[in-house]
Amino acid sequence: MEGGKPTLPLVYQAVQALYHDPDPAGKERASVWLGELQRSMYAWEISDQLLQLKQDVESCYFAAQTMKMKIQTSFYELPPETHTALRDSLLSHIQNLKDLSPIIITQLALAIADLALQMASWKGCVQTLIEKYSNDVSSMPFLIEILTVLPEEVHSRSLRIGANRRSEIIEDLAYYSTTVVTLLVTCAEKSGHDEKMLIKVFRCLGSWFNLGVLDNNFMANNQLLMILFQVLQRDETSTNLHEAASDCVCSALYAIENVAVHMPLAMQLFQGVLSLETAYHMAVAREDLDKVLNYCRIFTELCETFLEMTVRTPGQGMGDLRILELLLICAGHPQYEVVEISFNFWYRLGENLYKINDPAVHRVFKPYIQRLLHSLARHCQLDPDHEGVPEDTDDFGEFRMRVSDLVKDVIFLVGSMECFSQLYSTLKEGNPPWEVTEAVLFIMASIAKSIDPENNPTLTEVLEQVVLLPETVHLAVRYTSIELVGEMSEVIDRNPCMLDPVLNFLMKGLREKPLASVAAKAIHNICSVCRDHMAQHFQGLLNIARLLDSFALSTDAAVGLLKGTALVLARLPLEKITECLNDLCAVQVMALRKLLTADSSSGKSSDPTVWLDRLAVIFRHTNPIVENGQTHPCQKVIQEIWPVMSETLNAHQNDNRIVERCCRCLRFAVRCVGKGSACLLQPLVTQMVSVYQVYPHSCFLYLGSILVDEYGMEEGCRQGLLDMLQALCMPTFQLLEQPNGLRNHPDTVDDLFRLATRFVQRSPVTLLNSSIVVHIIQCAIASTTLDHRDANCSVMKFIRDLIHTGVTNDHEDDFEARKGLIGQVMEQHGQQLVTQLINTCCFCLPPYTLPDVAEVLWEIMVFDRPTFCRWLETALKGLPKETAGGAVTVTHKQLTDFHKQVTRSDFLFC
Repeated sequence: MEGGKPTLPLVYQAVQALYHDPDPAGKERASVWLGELQRSMYAWEISDQLLQLKQDVESCYFAAQTMKMKIQTSFYELPPETHTALRDSLLSHIQNLKDLSPIIITQLALAIADLALQMASWKGCVQTLIEKYSNDVSSMPFLIEILTVLPEEVHSRSLRIGANRRSEIIEDLAYYSTTVVTLLVTCAEKSGHDEKMLIKVFRCLGSWFNLGVLDNNFMANNQLLMILFQVLQRDETSTNLHEAASDCVCSALYAIENVAVHMPLAMQLFQGVLSLETAYHMAVAREDLDKVLNYCRIFTELCETFLEMTVRTPGQGMGDLRILELLLICAGHPQYEVVEISFNFWYRLGENLYKINDPAVHRVFKPYIQRLLHSLARHCQLDPDHEGVPEDTDDFGEFRMRVSDLVKDVIFLVGSMECFSQLYSTLKEGNPPWEVTEAVLFIMASIAKSIDPENNPTLTEVLEQVVLLPETVHLAVRYTSIELVGEMSEVIDRNPCMLDPVLNFLMKGLREKPLASVAAKAIHNICSVCRDHMAQHFQGLLNIARLLDSFALSTDAAVGLLKGTALVLARLPLEKITECLNDLCAVQVMALRKLLTADSSSGKSSDPTVWLDRLAVIFRHTNPIVENGQTHPCQKVIQEIWPVMSETLNAHQNDNRIVERCCRCLRFAVRCVGKGSACLLQPLVTQMVSVYQVYPHSCFLYLGSILVDEYGMEEGCRQGLLDMLQALCMPTFQLLEQPNGLRNHPDTVDDLFRLATRFVQRSPVTLLNSSIVVHIIQCAIASTTLDHRDANCSVMKFIRDLIHTGVTNDHEDDFEARKGLIGQVMEQHGQQLVTQLINTCCFCLPPYTLPDVAEVLWEIMVFDRPTFCRWLETALKGLPKETAGGAVTVTHKQLTDFHKQVTRSDFLFC
């Protein structure tokens, strides 16, 4: 911190301002200043002093939180000889502050746990803590809090303690686990009516279950398991205690997922959960929804744990199908939130049964799925007094969407056609209330696409009946009927005689505000599937497109309609496409021109994104088949539109959102006509470079990658594209070289290396011979540390593809030149690159990025194995061998074994 160590009164004043200053600006200043303090070396001493003073809750909480954060992220700042003093100080603080506030105890408990995990010299910390505090009743709450968070922190990503230390800790905790459980049993038995203590006991036990270190024979016969189920069976158990007990049982069930290995404990848990059915019914009778949800969570976790056995040996032993009955009982609860808890299990059951593909096993589960579908259809019913259309965006609307997804995943067990016919018969033979009709239509819409439409009279009959629905039926029924028609596009394609009545039906919906968007979506679906049949209706689609804003459409629905229209347009004869595309684009182009000429002081919105998005979707989906030598029918239209696009881009060049939409529109225009956009290349690149110098929007880099992809193999375009790359790189490097530049601009990193990768793919020698390539490679090496998914993926792909150009002999004339140039690159940057990649894997990147890094290392090894072996050895020797806490991070043997595994395997990264 600037100005040296701050005084305690100044820190206290800042903490008070953070919590109590009525001025938000004052709070913000205090927050920034305290953040700087937390990052400084002074934070250790000041936190310790604040905890000793024990002035108030706020200052103690800040100090405890700071101490935890420093131990998690900056433990290396402390010399090893201070670690014992820090431990003793923290234990003293937690004892002195035990009555002040639970949140302070939690922060200090986390600090102590994180210290124990990093401090290799603190042997047997669990035993030490239990011996020190277990005989003092007043210390028991914080002791159990430490024992709760300790297993939780073992796999914390905030602590980079290394696999060796983590294995050592887990082994240590497993050794002392019976001691901990014995302590918890004693606490539970002595707790009497102290509900808070029992909650702490269950939380702690759940934490140790989650770590997976409890001995299952010891736990199977343990008193604590019996206490757990007694608490869950008792009608008078409070909500908080019930939830803690439920969480603990769920943790136990999750811990024994490999049932065969944990059979004694698995059997006890299985019988214990089955015994809760009566308690569930009691909770339903008392309308205690919290408890009902807890029971359903437990039943679902039981089913998830025993899923494999249930599928492998249904109805036998641990494959007892009574567990499915428990879930179906929950599915019968009137609140849809209850059945929703079990959805993941039903997905997994469907997935497992689909994989084994055994009709005999399928028949066993069919009646359960039928009952589930029946319950789901009932849960999807709207309230009888509901007015208007179904809501998609509220909680119930999202539930129905999840039902739709689940039905699609399990319907194969019942048979799509069988289910569809049964649902239809309930409508055909009875006269159900409107809410039942709507729910049945909703489920029918979910499965319509999974039915073979070929020669299927039932589907045709349903379609005929739906389009004849009178306009007097409930609006929600009409809405869902339109959805069903949209899902039956394949049926319409097989029965083109139905197209006219269907379109008439949908046009009625399009003219009514509540039904307009769903009708537009249905028309879009039909255009996508029935493109050839819809060609005769193109003029009608064009008329709709011209009057798009006269319909009450959502943005997505309007864009979807234009997409459908463009898909049909691409099926027209080539000679008609130019004129029709011009007509389709005219409304959007006129609107953009109007915005450009409008007086900005008029107060009206000048945002062109609506029109740009509509043009983009038209260009994206107008893909006629054009033979070699033929002029692309869209070329003329796009050339005529370019001036308006260019002016729009200039007018809004400082607005990233609008520029992104302009670039997106231009991207699809270029993709639409391919080489036919050549006449736009020069003016487009000139404008991109010009604007980028002032406003470095990353979307220009992405657009540049599209241009390189289309024209990079054209000899006459390569130098111009290289000039574009160099011009775009200079401002990009300036941006990324700023403090935290890479972290603050991941989109720029992503798009820069997309552009560079396109160059590698289309014209590698041009790039490798340029002066800019060295700077791009240095930027790539620096960017390998970035833990942003897309950006890191683009960086790794660039490096991998760059090296690969020197590996693969694709019989092109320039292979030897490429190989030589890559050799020069690797000679200059190889060691730095390998060292950086090894270090980023160990210290910077999340696990999901590692396969990409592995592919880069593989390419380096394939290019020059002997040199790679030396580079890898040097990189491994440079890794730290111990943590700040004295734990061994990696042994010499582990490094040697790793080096051998990497360099001797031809298949490691394949």
